[in-house]
Amino acid sequence: MRLHRLALHAFGPFGDSQEIDFDALSSAGLFLLHGPTGAGKTSVLDAVCYALYGGVPGARQGSGLTLRSDHADPATLTEVTLDLTVGGRRLEITRRPEQLRPKKRGDGFTREKAHSTLRERHDDGQWQGLSRSHQEIGEEITQLLGMSREQFCQVVLLPQGDFARFLRAEDTARGKLLGKLFDTSRFAAVEDHLAELRRAAEKQVTTGDEQLLALLHRMRQAAADPSLPEPGIAAVPGQRTSSRTASAGRAPLAPGDAGLAEAVLTWAALARSGARERRDIAAVAVRTAEDAHRAAQRHADDTRELAGLQGRYAAARQRAAAFEERDAEAERLRERLERAQAAGSVVPALELHEEARRAHRAAAGAERAARDRLSATHRDAPAAELAALERAHREELGSLSAARRAEQRATGIAAELAGLDREARFDEDTLTEAADWLAGWEDRHAAHQWRVERAQDAATRAARLEGEVAPARRRLDAARERDRLAGQVTAARARLLEARERATAAREHWLDLKERRLLGIAAELAAELTPGTACKVCGSTEHPDPARTAADHVDRAEEARALGLFQDAESVRERSERDLQALRDALAHAEAEAGAAPVAELAAAAEDISRSYAEARAAGADAHQAREALEGAEREYERRRAEQRAAELRATARTARREHLEGELAALEKELAKARGGAESVAAHAALLEHRLTLLAGAAEAVRAAESAADDLEKAGARLAAAAERAGFPTPTDAAGAVLPGHEQRALRQRLDDWHSERAAVAAELADPRNAAAAQRPPADPAAADALLAAATRRLRETSAAESAARTRCRELDQLSARAAADVRRLAPLREEHHRVAGLATLVAGTSAHNERKMRLESYVLAARLEQVAAAATLRLQRMSAGRYTLVHSDARSGGTRRSGLGLHVVDAWTGRERDTATLSGGETFFASLALALGLADVVTEEAGGIRLDTLFIDEGFGSLDEQTLDEVLDVLDSLRERDRTVGIVSHVADLRQRVPAQLQVVKGRSGSAVRHRTAGVSG
Repeated sequence: MRLHRLALHAFGPFGDSQEIDFDALSSAGLFLLHGPTGAGKTSVLDAVCYALYGGVPGARQGSGLTLRSDHADPATLTEVTLDLTVGGRRLEITRRPEQLRPKKRGDGFTREKAHSTLRERHDDGQWQGLSRSHQEIGEEITQLLGMSREQFCQVVLLPQGDFARFLRAEDTARGKLLGKLFDTSRFAAVEDHLAELRRAAEKQVTTGDEQLLALLHRMRQAAADPSLPEPGIAAVPGQRTSSRTASAGRAPLAPGDAGLAEAVLTWAALARSGARERRDIAAVAVRTAEDAHRAAQRHADDTRELAGLQGRYAAARQRAAAFEERDAEAERLRERLERAQAAGSVVPALELHEEARRAHRAAAGAERAARDRLSATHRDAPAAELAALERAHREELGSLSAARRAEQRATGIAAELAGLDREARFDEDTLTEAADWLAGWEDRHAAHQWRVERAQDAATRAARLEGEVAPARRRLDAARERDRLAGQVTAARARLLEARERATAAREHWLDLKERRLLGIAAELAAELTPGTACKVCGSTEHPDPARTAADHVDRAEEARALGLFQDAESVRERSERDLQALRDALAHAEAEAGAAPVAELAAAAEDISRSYAEARAAGADAHQAREALEGAEREYERRRAEQRAAELRATARTARREHLEGELAALEKELAKARGGAESVAAHAALLEHRLTLLAGAAEAVRAAESAADDLEKAGARLAAAAERAGFPTPTDAAGAVLPGHEQRALRQRLDDWHSERAAVAAELADPRNAAAAQRPPADPAAADALLAAATRRLRETSAAESAARTRCRELDQLSARAAADVRRLAPLREEHHRVAGLATLVAGTSAHNERKMRLESYVLAARLEQVAAAATLRLQRMSAGRYTLVHSDARSGGTRRSGLGLHVVDAWTGRERDTATLSGGETFFASLALALGLADVVTEEAGGIRLDTLFIDEGFGSLDEQTLDEVLDVLDSLRERDRTVGIVSHVADLRQRVPAQLQVVKGRSGSAVRHRTAGVSG
């Protein structure tokens, strides 16, 4: 990497634009960057770092507002441009941080976003833009240089003060810097990964052991045997145990114990054996109880059978006595049943006689009713006379058929004439209405046409105004949004100021607590010491005088809380800045949309346009209805003209039809006057005849039916008397009294059958020898037999329940033991994996007994890098020290339990002894740290892929060297020029101004700093 040109605008202390020509300064290979304190020498290096990485070195990192020069004109933007060659490519990087600039319109400031550009120069001298993305430019530069910003600041911008501290630092501090430069985080990640694997494997094994202990607990509950010993592991001599287990010489089980699985399986086998033994004993008890229960059951059955026989014999004796008392009643029922059976043959004759009597009574009643409807003249006439009157009326009714038809025609003609009168009146009204309507047709037609034309004009005007409504509303909305956002921006500024103040206060509070904790860190470490444990600082196991905690001591938790509060406040500040910027962007967009017009003016204009548009749209909406009204009026005109012509034609035809109907009606009236016979009409005369005919026909039929019914009744009476005599009854009345319905006969017969059956059953019971024998024995006692059976049943139930519980206990123990055995087999490979992973994790963590130097993996890798750095630094240190000093790496342990790996010593050739770097003098420390920095730069460069670094900067430290040593150091720096490298020295030493002709002077003034170039024969 070679720098060509650096342009600064309003950056740091430089209020004006400044340009540094590194090509001119690099021509001599070595140049001096000097100036008074605070002039801005370090700001030049910051500008180079900012141009490459978008940020300054960590200790001076800040926002775009802190990078901006306080001396700059408000209109000048802070900007850095760097022209360099890297990886064989000529690039130009321009960066502007986020900053405030004056508003283009109005007062105040607006936030300018950060801006970055990357250009590349081709062989034809033309520059081509590559990217404007901060992320893409950062990734491109990091890839080309092969190092991060932290590595660049250590390798290219060599901070001598940092390397002097690095030279004398402890292993931990030295490891942190080397870890950042060589990016050994992957090795630390391997340590963390192995530790995580160890914890995960340990958790799996512990979880499995806890499951085994849970199964053991369930087996103890299932066994429920207090005679079993407590599960445990054979106690180790000298190990503390509880009083319960100490007597048995066994230690209680806990997750992670080596013999836990074997102890669980052994106890499970013992529990299963005891459970099976108790199950066998319970089975024998069940068989004994079953035999006793069967004997009691047989005794109870025999007793109940004897009691039943004795009861049956006593009941039979009682029922036999009751039958003897009911013999007379049974004989009476038998005789009643025989009379009813004899009367059954007379029942059909009785039913026929009763039916004939009812029919005769009905026919006589019908005859009386029919005669009552006749006139008094014919009411008592015989049947022959009534039939003759019926025939005469039928003949007269047949002669009136033609007269009926004539009368119906006359009625139709009268109705048709009435209809013609109604049609005439309707047509007259139609002609009058049509004439009135047609008289105003011309005026109505003109009015409809004017309405259509007016609606079309309004629709055209509405279409023009519609395009003006939306823009007016958008400007009004934008103006309202502009005013709303203006208020929010003011509030957001206040919130941002408050958030900044809170963040600053929180940071100061955190730094104060951190400083107080560092002052009392010795007491905090001493609080963790216990007798016999090694000290983390000195490694000693004896602590005669540990530091005491002061009253105002700050612990780690309190510092962490303060840091959390600071980080929360910082997050709130950043969020407030983002919110304010978002509001400012939205306000700018609203101002561009609405302009400067007030809301009231825009609202009035929008309201006028909307009102005009609504009126025109409403008027234009009537176009369709107006056209429909015009078309409807024209259709109405045609309809009324057609109706007028049709009415005139109907009037002419109606006159001829009326004359014809009136002549036909006069002829029919003469014919009908004769046929009515004094009635109102022919139909009325015919209806009277039909009524008389109906009455006569009904009376004649009723007389004939009554005569027939009387004859049938006489015949039925004769047949009934003959049937009663054949059945043995003196009269039909006696036979009717003996009749019983069928269901009563069946019930009576069933009672007699039941009586005979029961009497036979009682005789059979009394004749049964078993019943008679049982009656001779003593009375049975079923209650006592049932009590003996209940006791045997309870005993059987209790023993069966005990056996079932024993079988269930054995089954549960078998299942739980199988699960425990399966878990033991499953945990075996997990235990092996945990042992292997734990061994690796402790080995790379430096806590394993196999790691003799107690060196972590990351420290081991860094130790190899430190050996390379020491070897590279020694090449220059020997020249600077005239061959006296050599830097060497030491991995010796400091003593006690402290770890080793990152020690750094010097070998003094004058004494031949190796000693600590802290014994070097001030000047020796400077050139030793310079040699270390140059060596570290070489190693880091090689680690980054061999990218050639043609420009280096060395910051301060030359004032501690004597004249001879200074010459030797400058010779070493000149040797870098032999490799076509350029070295910039940042120093206040006046002697260097005489020794280094190429100079870049930084001059400070009230209006800001400026740079001046001084080369061989040229100054400016």
